[in-house]
Amino acid sequence: MAKNQFDGFWFIQLSFLLALYLQALPMQTALLYFRPEWLGLVLLFWSLSLPQRVGIFHGFFWGLMLDLIEGTLLGHNALVFALLGYLGNRFYQRVRMYSLPKQAALVFILLSIVQLVFQWLQGIFGPMAGLSYLLLPSLISAVLWPWLFTLMQGLKRRLSLI
Repeated sequence: MAKNQFDGFWFIQLSFLLALYLQALPMQTALLYFRPEWLGLVLLFWSLSLPQRVGIFHGFFWGLMLDLIEGTLLGHNALVFALLGYLGNRFYQRVRMYSLPKQAALVFILLSIVQLVFQWLQGIFGPMAGLSYLLLPSLISAVLWPWLFTLMQGLKRRLSLI
């Protein structure tokens, strides 16, 4: 049993690393608003699926890694993803009962809250980005949620993660 948990740890970290890579891929400025919140989606999946193993600490750590890669003010993404990990852990029992479209709507709401808090922090500490397309990444992430959830759930079952 301990071997499965250890293997599951590395699979979870690898999924976060892949999401961090996808989140930090360079893109044209006009396309940045269409990039899904990969790290937020993976954090939400694991905090909803395994709340006893993934939560605030994972959100803070991987948000800090995103801060280092993107060159943003240290702690902005860390604070925001820690909040997302907390919200995922807080509502995991309710979300599990919902169908995938309802989960996608909730993912949109949670990621929108995170986007708004991030923009609020940006506004406090520096120039704020345009608000015209602010919630578009959250919407695209919510559209991708059913597919990502199905893929990750299948991988989780295949690896026998509890």
